[in-house]
Amino acid sequence: MTEELDFDEFAATRAKRLFQAAYLMCGDWHQAQDLVQTTLSKLYPVWGRLRRKNEINGLDAYARKVLLRTYLDHRRLRRSSEIAVAEVTDHPAPGAEESRRLETRMTLLEALRQLPPRSRAVVVMRYLDDCSVEAVAEAVGISQASVKTISFRGLAKLREILGPERTLLLQD
Repeated sequence: MTEELDFDEFAATRAKRLFQAAYLMCGDWHQAQDLVQTTLSKLYPVWGRLRRKNEINGLDAYARKVLLRTYLDHRRLRRSSEIAVAEVTDHPAPGAEESRRLETRMTLLEALRQLPPRSRAVVVMRYLDDCSVEAVAEAVGISQASVKTISFRGLAKLREILGPERTLLLQD
């Protein structure tokens, strides 16, 4: 019973951060929710063993690794050529500052979507999820040198996509 409570607590406190990483990787709200749910459902059956074996930081790293592999597996298995489009919402128009933040966020998300899946995952984990090179290498299953190379190329591609306006986009 206490292991179940521990898992519930872990899931409740980590789900938001896992969702943020998943959303940045896939760019789709619903798919990100599915990825987090799948990740947590893969963690639950082995929770007792993981809890005895790892400290809390190890559990976080393991959860990120499961999330990343779930995302990459989904990308490999995806046979559809559907393109997700934004939905029209009934929300009032945002103010100027909020509109600028939303526009910046959408521009960055669109730029991330143009990266290949593995490159996007490495950039998200490395720079937005603030994982070390070692942690990313272990999660993705590649060498640290490959993480550095993929990060370098991914950032270069983002700079190319965003163009000279990137300094305006990133200042806050």
